Amino acid sequence: MTQTSTFEPTNEVQIVPSVLPADFAKLGEECAALEAAGVDRIQFDVMDGRFVPNLTFGADTIAAVREHSSVIFEAHLMVHEPDWMLESIVEAGCELVIVHAEACTHLHRTLGKIKELGAAASVALNPHTPIDFLQNVTDLLDMVLIMTVNPGFGGQAYISTMEPKIAATRKLLDTADRWIDIEVDGGISNKTIAGASKAGANVFISGSGIYGHPGGSSEAVTELRQLATEARN
Repeated sequence: MTQTSTFEPTNEVQIVPSVLPADFAKLGEECAALEAAGVDRIQFDVMDGRFVPNLTFGADTIAAVREHSSVIFEAHLMVHEPDWMLESIVEAGCELVIVHAEACTHLHRTLGKIKELGAAASVALNPHTPIDFLQNVTDLLDMVLIMTVNPGFGGQAYISTMEPKIAATRKLLDTADRWIDIEVDGGISNKTIAGASKAGANVFISGSGIYGHPGGSSEAVTELRQLATEARN
């Protein structure tokens, strides 16, 4: 089934919550509340218990909550050889699909399949993975995700030594003939977002930093957006 994604890369700050800290029994309500808080889109961390040592949810869960929010859904597939689930993830309502370079034997083919399905495509790089993996697939990319923690669990501490990697990625992507977003995921909060933004990221995943904010999710989104924007100037 081919769909048409409304996702468009943009050189603007984007605040994107991960639903990992959410109450899964009320996930539809949680997504509606996040939209009301002013998020740009919502990320679903799909984990298979193999590529990462955790197991979350799949396409059926995402499809069940799709009607509760009109913002773009993105799927972060922390899944070994994810090709088998790409169609179901897109059909569930995800307009942006992120796969890990480390998990794909034929990365170019996998990204091409995402595009054929009508979704936007992104590659995620774990902290140890060099940006060389991006060299021959930039023509298929709408976004690159630089992991600022090792994937698999929420609530981890931000790895600040990833900031030079973010900067190097921005330099590489700026050679493309169009804008390609850089997203960062892991430990993003009001204490860390400025460093990632200054390094060149423009899309920021935050789970605990939004759900754990004392002022609530709306105040958290506003604060994160302001801090990231100020760091770019």
